[in-house]
Formats: sequence, structure tokens, C-alpha cells
Amino acid sequence: MLTWVDPAAPLPHASSALDEPDGLVAAGRDLSARRLLEAYRGGIFPWYSTGQPVLWWSPDPRMVLFVDEFKLSRSLAKTLRRVRREGHWQISLDTDFEAVMNQCAQPRPDQDGTWITQAIINAYCDLHRMGHAHSVEVRENGELIGGLYGVSIGRMFYGESMFARRTDASKTALAGLVWMLKAQQFTMIDCQQTTSHLASFGGRAIPRQVFLEQIAALTAQPSPDWPSMTVTFPVV
Repeated sequence: MLTWVDPAAPLPHASSALDEPDGLVAAGRDLSARRLLEAYRGGIFPWYSTGQPVLWWSPDPRMVLFVDEFKLSRSLAKTLRRVRREGHWQISLDTDFEAVMNQCAQPRPDQDGTWITQAIINAYCDLHRMGHAHSVEVRENGELIGGLYGVSIGRMFYGESMFARRTDASKTALAGLVWMLKAQQFTMIDCQQTTSHLASFGGRAIPRQVFLEQIAALTAQPSPDWPSMTVTFPVV
């Protein structure tokens, strides 16, 4: 039976998720920054459609990307060399978080609507102002053409969504993020759900219990000084 969580009550433990691959843990109405931080620390994330309550999930297995296992394809390496040489693409960190979210929220050809509602955007922008949500932007001659955003606690990064308006723009943002996180002693990025797209970058599924053990250690570590960090095109 699905647990309904009132705003004053804690979320159930991730291991209490319904016995299904997607791992539905609970439902509620609270989407505050406090609730989001509680959820991410516990290996849980929100995902729901307009008209539904906030649904909280913890899949088993869990898709992750270990930064040391990131796969750089030949085509992406070629793109990175070209954009470094030509200089018409720029990559940045946290220069327009809300714009990246709004772009990620745009419907895609294979989707009916978007789960990134205005309520989701508002909640994650609150996290961004608190220093827990971050974006990587890729621009072409100043125009935003790709990017991604996610949540960071301690030395753990939880990837949320990415978008591209040019070929390889989102992949470039991901490569830049991986290089930067690796330099800051991050070891793992949460990818949430298993997809062939994420697997092509080196992502793989691990048991939920292993994931929970790893994030417990990583979120307990001190956070890096995000305002002083920069993201650059990887040298390949």
C-alpha cells in the first residue's frame, strides 16, 4: 500500500518502496527545499505529472555513472577538439540555472508533455539559491544551446535533466561536468533510471542498497566551494 506523507512527517526509508522496478516510495504534497534535501540524502527523488500528488521514487537497481568510468565517444571527442579550436562554443557553471531548467522542460518529440512543471522549477531554483542545485550551460556565440542541471550534497551529484539544441551540446555539458567533479573528488553521479543513452556514457545499474550505502558516505563529506569552481571543455 502506498504511503501518504504529510508535510510534517518524514519520508519512508527507500527500502520500503513498492515491490516494482521503479520503486515508488510515497506520495504527498510537500515539494519544499527541505523535503527535496531529505529525499536526495535518502536516495529518493520526485517524479510526477500535472494533476498528480508529488510522487517519490527509489528504483532498484539504480543507474549511476562513476566518473572514472565515463566513456568519451570518438564523435564527442572530435566535437570537443573542434569547439576548443574554433572557440564559438562557451561552457559555464551556474550562470543561468532557471533558463537551463526551462529548456529541459520543453516537450520532446517522443514525450507527451513534461514532468518539469513550474512547481518543480520553483522548488529547484530554491535549492539553487541555497547552493545545492547547479547547472552547466553550453552556448554558441552567446546563445544557450545545451546544458544540464542537478543536485549536489557533500561530494555526491544527482543528475536531473539535460537538453540540446545543437548536436553534442548536452553531451559536452556532461563531459565538462564529469571532468570538474572528478577534480573535486566526486566519484559518482546519480542517473536515476536505466537507459541505453546513459549506458553509452558508461552508466550502469547497481543494487539500491549499494547505492544507499555509497550516498550515505558521499553526502557526509564536506561540500566543495561551488562559487569558486569552473567548468571547462575537457582536453582530449
